[in-house]
Amino acid sequence: MSANRILKKLARTARVSLAILTAVPFSLGGTLANAAPPDQDHEKQHNKAQSPIQHVIVLIGENRTFDHVFATYIPRHGESVSNLLSKGIVNADGTPGPHFKKAQQFQAVAPFRTKYFISLDRHEKAPYDVLPEPTLNFSPNGTTPPPFPSATPPSILALIEPSLETTDLNLLTTGASGASNTFTLPDPDTRVENFSALPNGPFPLEGRSLPYDSYTGDTTHRLFEMWQQSDCNVKNATRENPSGCLSDLYPLVITNYTNQIDSVFDNPPAFDDNGGGNSMAFYNVQNGDAPVLKNLADEFSMSDNFHQSFMGGTGANHFMLGTGDAIFWSDGQGNPTPPPSHIANPDPLPGTDDLYTVDLLFDGNFTECGNPDQPGIKPIRDYLKSLPYDPKPNCVPGHFYMVNNDSPGFLPDGTMDAKGIASGGSVPPTNIRTIGDALNDKGISWAYYGGAYTAAVNLQHDPKSQNPGVQVGAAYCNICNFESYSTSIMGDPNQRATHIKDTIDFFAAVDNGTLPAVSFVKPDGLLDGHPASSKLDLFEAMLKKIVDHLNANQELFARTALIVTFDEGGGYYDSGYIQPLDFFGDGPRIPMIIVSPFTRGGHISHEYTDHVSILKFIERNWDLQPLTARSRDNFPNPKSDHANPYVPKNSPAIGDLFDLFDFDHDNGNHGQH
Repeated sequence: MSANRILKKLARTARVSLAILTAVPFSLGGTLANAAPPDQDHEKQHNKAQSPIQHVIVLIGENRTFDHVFATYIPRHGESVSNLLSKGIVNADGTPGPHFKKAQQFQAVAPFRTKYFISLDRHEKAPYDVLPEPTLNFSPNGTTPPPFPSATPPSILALIEPSLETTDLNLLTTGASGASNTFTLPDPDTRVENFSALPNGPFPLEGRSLPYDSYTGDTTHRLFEMWQQSDCNVKNATRENPSGCLSDLYPLVITNYTNQIDSVFDNPPAFDDNGGGNSMAFYNVQNGDAPVLKNLADEFSMSDNFHQSFMGGTGANHFMLGTGDAIFWSDGQGNPTPPPSHIANPDPLPGTDDLYTVDLLFDGNFTECGNPDQPGIKPIRDYLKSLPYDPKPNCVPGHFYMVNNDSPGFLPDGTMDAKGIASGGSVPPTNIRTIGDALNDKGISWAYYGGAYTAAVNLQHDPKSQNPGVQVGAAYCNICNFESYSTSIMGDPNQRATHIKDTIDFFAAVDNGTLPAVSFVKPDGLLDGHPASSKLDLFEAMLKKIVDHLNANQELFARTALIVTFDEGGGYYDSGYIQPLDFFGDGPRIPMIIVSPFTRGGHISHEYTDHVSILKFIERNWDLQPLTARSRDNFPNPKSDHANPYVPKNSPAIGDLFDLFDFDHDNGNHGQH
């Protein structure tokens, strides 16, 4: 990723007023229980649904693991949850618990490996005495937006962020670190309590000058790095953890990644990725953090076994969400190979412990995982083969798959990005079948609503515009829109106009009752909750506005399921089980909550699921077939026993989310099931 693109990524920021969030009671379940029955003639295509759910909304935030958000969550109604608190790793106040060592992290010891590895033996690693210091890594210091100056008129803030309620616009002006320079190393986050002497394990993201409404440091999250962070080896397997993934190399991989860039530059550049101990940080919902997410979990249904589907970052996970598959390079002219500078080589540089040969400046975005002789491929394939259920890598020889963020082949207005494709920074458009194609074939309405999409089109046409409502187009997430990679949708003007829209259009559709059957909603970079460039409370503020608008249209809400999740864990630690499905993942757990009158209050599902489970739900609900012969929606639903509900006995398997609903219970919202 170029410096310019990284800086554009940094143009994404914002958050949610705790006073507003906590002052408004979440009585949605009780309100919905009295909702009027749905109009059976409304939008006839929705009657094709196989359940009472006629509208599915998928809201996707950024870069938070389950333990990072729900480490100390205590369920209601006697339900159980798997988190740092329940495992005794931390106490309710965030201090180390009696089993704190279960989450201890390790560093490599000499002699170092000379080839890429995904696990270290006991004699090759040693526990940290204290964690590496957490860093500010890209956190805005308040000298330039974000956050926006406190004197910014509300009318301008509303123009920039129409996805926020008026009462939450002030969150766009708060939360800066106040540090003198967050882009010069070392940059420890001194706001974290005891930052220089943190015990070796998870620590609360708090301090006297670090309230919940704060921008905090980013951390590394890429495919080869995440395989290493997970430290997977069947020699470590137990009944509870048959994949043998220990997740105990998080700070090691992050600090090595930083050293890799430092070793190339005498003076580390402004886009140096230095996470330090950030990966071990967590919020504490017992102390009031993440109040919107906690209240929704209390009132509706949540999974504590929902996973990012792809080891790595934003683009690959969003594409998997839309296709159940990975995208590969094909320029349509018989050339299956991206520019050599964009082919990853994670083998260590000579004389280093783990500094990748080709992954500098975020450009190692493709790999030929069907060829075991390619660097970094054999260790992952050998590990997969060692598992009892022998998952297929699902890599076609000769295909170079995107494993990290590369831009789509279409620009926001549907123009082909010929320059980006020629440089390797954009993937040529693909014909891989998407969920949009499947819904089109059945005449089921759908839309992808991207925050600041209209502004992005306007900015593309007028890049020198000084209008804040146009400039915010830089915060549109093009790599998040899986249809932007697709010829059949983004390359067709009629399809693009029908299905690719702005979040402004989403709120209008909710309000006027024209919401399609399936909606994917992606906040822009200011509101998506991404560390450093956004704040979790900004994501919560947009989520709260969505729930408020749904609650104002109770007839619509009575037959709607709002699925709230994240694209990936962002490099944050999680203590949950990881089920390898193929070369690309799965990855760690991420939060997932379903808000619907048909979800049981405070229920927590333990069934193993990931992003593709959302596809499976849509397909089952509207009687669709799996997208392709190789897509992950072909996997069966998990079979597990009561003693160990988190691990499928029939791996590889992923659920379809139906167990989070209670369609047999009459909530007063519908007359027939």
